[in-house]
Amino acid sequence: MNDTPETLPVSEPAGSNNGPSSSEQLQTDDISPELLHDPYGEEVLDLSHDDFDAMLADHQTARGVIKEGEIVKARVLRTTDSVAILEFGFKSEGAVSLDEFKDGDSVVPGQEVEVLLESLEDDDGVVVLSKKKADFLRVWELIKDAYEKDEPVKGLLTRKIKGGVTVDIMGVDAFLPGSQIALRRVPNIEELIGERYDFKIIKLNKRRRNIVVSRRVILEREREKKRSTLVKELLKGQVREGVVKNITDFGAFIDLGGLDGLLHITDMSWGRVGHPSEVVDVGSNLDVKVLDIDWDRERISLGLKQLLPYPWTDIEERYPVGSRVQGRVVSITNYGAFVELQKGVEGLVHISEMSWTRNVRHPSKLVSISDEIEAVVLKVDPNEEKISLGMKQIEEDPWLALPLKYPTGTRLTGVVRNLTTFGAFIEIEPGIDGLVHVSDMSWTKRVEHPSEVVQKSDELDVMVLHVDSDNKRISLGLKQLYDDPWPELVIRFAKGHEQDGTIVRLQDKGVVVDLGEGVEGYVPGSHSGVAPDALEIHYRVGESVPLRVIASDAGDRRIVLEVLAAPERQAQSAAEEVLEDEPEAVSEQAPEAAAEQEPEAAPEEPEAVPEEPDDADGDSPESDDESEPGGTE
Repeated sequence: MNDTPETLPVSEPAGSNNGPSSSEQLQTDDISPELLHDPYGEEVLDLSHDDFDAMLADHQTARGVIKEGEIVKARVLRTTDSVAILEFGFKSEGAVSLDEFKDGDSVVPGQEVEVLLESLEDDDGVVVLSKKKADFLRVWELIKDAYEKDEPVKGLLTRKIKGGVTVDIMGVDAFLPGSQIALRRVPNIEELIGERYDFKIIKLNKRRRNIVVSRRVILEREREKKRSTLVKELLKGQVREGVVKNITDFGAFIDLGGLDGLLHITDMSWGRVGHPSEVVDVGSNLDVKVLDIDWDRERISLGLKQLLPYPWTDIEERYPVGSRVQGRVVSITNYGAFVELQKGVEGLVHISEMSWTRNVRHPSKLVSISDEIEAVVLKVDPNEEKISLGMKQIEEDPWLALPLKYPTGTRLTGVVRNLTTFGAFIEIEPGIDGLVHVSDMSWTKRVEHPSEVVQKSDELDVMVLHVDSDNKRISLGLKQLYDDPWPELVIRFAKGHEQDGTIVRLQDKGVVVDLGEGVEGYVPGSHSGVAPDALEIHYRVGESVPLRVIASDAGDRRIVLEVLAAPERQAQSAAEEVLEDEPEAVSEQAPEAAAEQEPEAAPEEPEAVPEEPDDADGDSPESDDESEPGGTE
């Protein structure tokens, strides 16, 4: 029994019919003795040597010689959550991750698949199989051939990944960079998933199983072909169909089929367009007119509104002067509001044409965007594409009736609405203001500012002096409510009259004094008793000085006076200031200074008061220049 392996013949004689041919025989030296008998017992296997050789040869012929690195057919035995257990060859098993299948959920027991036998036994004694590598090797030659011949291949966009998209090409995954998806950046790649396109293989690496493809190269080739054709066909004035490729703040770029043209925002509509997205959308098809072509700069100007009728044709017939129209406010500026009368036709309501009575500081005080308003056509200029409109013309001009309603001399009660340097505006009825000039506020006082007499929001009585309906002005008076006191004042303050007065204001060439009961007089610098340029040194507001009238005029409403004696205290004060600044110089010249000051305290009569009436009434050149502050005009 134990000698059986040694006694078996190595091979059968040639031509024998009892066993396989010499080419199919196996070397018995390579057969393990355990295969010929039961390793667990002493019973001899009921199998002859010839039968065993035949059975082994048949099995090897059926399955072929299995080698590492080959693609083998396998059958799915079972699946787990992550792998599929496969059987291949003669009861050999291996595992493949479900991630290597296109659809792991569709893998079921009994299904046949092709896998790559990477290793019969790894470090852990496990068979290593790969479904992805098998798929890659099956189509590698086809992909390589397409790459070398520069031929496009079909592919399916399967999923978005970092930097691009995965593309299924002949069952293997290829990488499509985001920059190679289209001619321009694709804003939403997810919308392309599931689409089939032609791709060009731009990079191959068998060892890393890396395939990079591009769709942009295909599109650029197609565009170049269309471009060469379009350059020959495109002419100014043509109407062509295009696709909106991109939108900017100033317009939209239109793909004409190989060439891009600019549709500027001003050429989109005859009407006002806030943003190009209001008129066109990315990807939309539209007909455009070729306005201009510059082949040197490769620029094409397109127009959309040029396909529509020109809205300003016969505009004067549709909107005659004086007609009433309705429109929508589409824009507001500092100088007025633009009103859309129809698509492409707008008119301007100037701020001065918004109200008869209100002082409109800004159009937004009366109208707002999208307001529907009614207006009157004032002027039409079809050449400049301008229409002037008026809102106030809808109502009757209230100023036309004011001259009859408020004749000169009418006494009214109004409210002070505003003060300016030249007067006060009084509202005599809603929207109607009149002006009281500073010269009409007092008979006897020179009013420097209206706030000296009235305050804002004061209610006061006034008299209508004049109504100018053409210029929309009303002149009002405050002093006219009282009788003119000057006929009596010139008698009271006759020439030679002497009295004390209180200094009210110091001016460059004289002094204004209060003579009592609201009457003011004027002392020219030449009659002040001091040098004209030293008035501020010798005089102080609020102090009393002795005065004499040298002239009074009811027509000019002025009283001219002279100072009888300059203030001694202030003269001494001026001397003290000089002493403080220059003590040494003053001490040396003290006798001379004292001698010079004595005549100022008592000026001689001929120098202070002119003897002849003609000198006082006629006024010297100085008096002409300096007498105006004494008036109230």
